[in-house]
Amino acid sequence: MADTKEKDDEEHRRFVLTWVQPGLAGLMDGSVSTLAPIFAVAFATQDTWTTFLVGLAASLGAGISMGFTEAASDDGIISGRGSPIKRGIASGVMTTIGGLGHALPYLIPHFWTATIIAFAVVFVELWAIAWIQNRYMKTPFLRAALQVVVGGALVLLVGVVIGSG
Repeated sequence: MADTKEKDDEEHRRFVLTWVQPGLAGLMDGSVSTLAPIFAVAFATQDTWTTFLVGLAASLGAGISMGFTEAASDDGIISGRGSPIKRGIASGVMTTIGGLGHALPYLIPHFWTATIIAFAVVFVELWAIAWIQNRYMKTPFLRAALQVVVGGALVLLVGVVIGSG
């Protein structure tokens, strides 16, 4: 019975280290690092198509970069983090998704409608990250929410202020 519990714990640990942690890092990076450029372009141009293109480029570029970085960071043998290919895929895909979440609303041609929806998506993204941190990384929810939401809000504000200037 104890062997089964230990085996289950080890499988869960491996899943978290191989898929969840790199995916979470990617989601955080994609969601937060693309906020400033997307919203700076949005407020500077008020052109939804241009904003979407910048968001698409930032999201895909960040996803490729994070995927390769995670895959090349270590082979997983010494760290026990599992397959570098799996970690790279998790990180790259989630980084791209994180950025696309608030870029896709700019397919809507009306600037303020797209922007309000993008703000709502950012709100959901940041709270989802806090929930994942709490659920899988055992970070206390209030601490995770404070870190992610405050950090994300600051980056969003930078984009809006620069784009409005």
